[in-house]
Amino acid sequence: MIARRTFLSTTATAAAATGISGAPAAAGSRTDAAFMSLLTETADRRAAELLTTYGETVTDLRDRGRARAAARALRTFTSVYVHEDSAYHHSRNLLGPLGELADVLAAEQYDDGLYDQGAVHSPPDTAFSVVDLNLAYALLERDGHRATEGMRRTVAGVLRKAGPGLAHGGVHTANHRWLVCSALARIHGRWPDPAYARRIDAWLAEGIDRLPGGEYSERSPTYSAVVTNPALLTLARHYGRNELYGHVRANLKATLFVIEPNGEVESVHSRRQDQTALRFLPEFWLQYREMAIRDGDGRFAAVAALLHERGTEQTFGETPLGDRLAEVLDRPELARPLPEAAPLPEEFVHHDTDCRLVRVRRGTDTATIFGGTDFPEKQAISSGLSTNPTFFKMRKGAAILDSLRLSPQFFSLGHFRAEGLQRVDGGWRLHAEVRAAFHQPLPPQHRRADGDYPLSNDGRFWSAMDFPHRPKEWRTLRTEVLVRQVPGGGWQLDFDVSQSAVPLALELCFRRGGSLTGDGLTPVAGQADTYQLVTGEAAYTVGDDRIVFGPGNGAGGKQPPVVDAGERYSWMNGSLTPDGIRVLITGRSPLRYRLTIA
Repeated sequence: MIARRTFLSTTATAAAATGISGAPAAAGSRTDAAFMSLLTETADRRAAELLTTYGETVTDLRDRGRARAAARALRTFTSVYVHEDSAYHHSRNLLGPLGELADVLAAEQYDDGLYDQGAVHSPPDTAFSVVDLNLAYALLERDGHRATEGMRRTVAGVLRKAGPGLAHGGVHTANHRWLVCSALARIHGRWPDPAYARRIDAWLAEGIDRLPGGEYSERSPTYSAVVTNPALLTLARHYGRNELYGHVRANLKATLFVIEPNGEVESVHSRRQDQTALRFLPEFWLQYREMAIRDGDGRFAAVAALLHERGTEQTFGETPLGDRLAEVLDRPELARPLPEAAPLPEEFVHHDTDCRLVRVRRGTDTATIFGGTDFPEKQAISSGLSTNPTFFKMRKGAAILDSLRLSPQFFSLGHFRAEGLQRVDGGWRLHAEVRAAFHQPLPPQHRRADGDYPLSNDGRFWSAMDFPHRPKEWRTLRTEVLVRQVPGGGWQLDFDVSQSAVPLALELCFRRGGSLTGDGLTPVAGQADTYQLVTGEAAYTVGDDRIVFGPGNGAGGKQPPVVDAGERYSWMNGSLTPDGIRVLITGRSPLRYRLTIA
């Protein structure tokens, strides 16, 4: 681990390049002036916004114990306060908010050093706040302005009080381990305690949960960008674990293949909440910048340069650009000029076998094939599992098909979720077999005169019928989907659904913002923005970009325009209806049907 004296000396010297007051001059330092100017301008705007709203954040912390927003506001105010190029450099207008935020964070901290933030006395939720406070404290101490002496003592007290709670408390999820370690590492660097090192070493001894393809076990771009990668980078820098750079490097390489041309990041394969939500590339910005500068990787440099070029005219997701200044002031090497950019992959077929995900890109046209949900193995819908039934997505420029799903009405078992994804000649094969039982009378040895049988689960529902001991009469539904790209960039999806005769519906969901046309389209009664394609082809158009799909497959009472999400959702009044403009193509098994999308 780097000694504290050495660390403070080297970072203070480099800090002069990014304009932190009180730092010695850096000889021959180089700075990406345009990058620093962008960060400074956006941080100043962010601080101006926070000056009008931070009081609500203080109230929220006092009333609900939510510390994260308060810690982040303190971090952002700190960044502009210590930065010589900021309009708020050493501004008296920030001293009151800084002091108030520090005081309330100290007052609302429990005796064990923890905060609530969604869970009672939560070590991982506390760690999110500690990460920001560690950073803010380092900047304030380096700045050394007399006006912040009292506030610095308060923040130091919060950090020192949090240390034991983080060193002895537990976590909920895989990424929490690395978050807690990163929070502890910086506390340990300033106020060493053997207990802190023991806990960090114990968590790290479990092994970093990176899959061979580069994703972490949660397969979540959001948690990679916001939690895991930043935590591992902090541990590499502040705990001397340089091997952790390799995990971040591998994850950023994997991310190159899930980037959409408009800056979104594909997350259908995630095991976390982002499996059904949009996520955005700017969350990775500083990670790509740091590793580009560290490794000289031109592709990483190209991502960082692209995000810089897009500037404030892009969606930032969880972290506003103005909140990033503090990280660069803390690690001045991030302000160095980027190495020469190399072309980003724009023509590829990428198969991530760990996630059972295929990504295809041809310029601005992309497609995603997904067969990696956890449902076939776990038979459960739950947080932490991949259960999104979307198995195909595509986009042609601004025309976006966000989701293609298949819903058979088979014993209310819900959507088709593939049991595997295999490369086959000419395409990719998705398949699944589901079955449900009718139950026969119990064998004599398991009968009870009082009729008091144990409550058991038959795979769909619970009943006091002792299901495990009953003979079964099975019904089976087999589904196979063969996905092929055809000349010209279009796609053919061949469906073969067999073994049982049931209604089914293909559900295509297009991103809002375009127009839907086609003579064979019929509105579905009682369902907003939902149509059935009965005959011919239809088109979805956004500006000059167009997706043509079809054909329709008829209509009628035996193939109603109904999407059955399954009893696991309907019993809880849940919904799997995606947001957008939906088109249903219905049929009845046994069925062979070819869908073309181009």
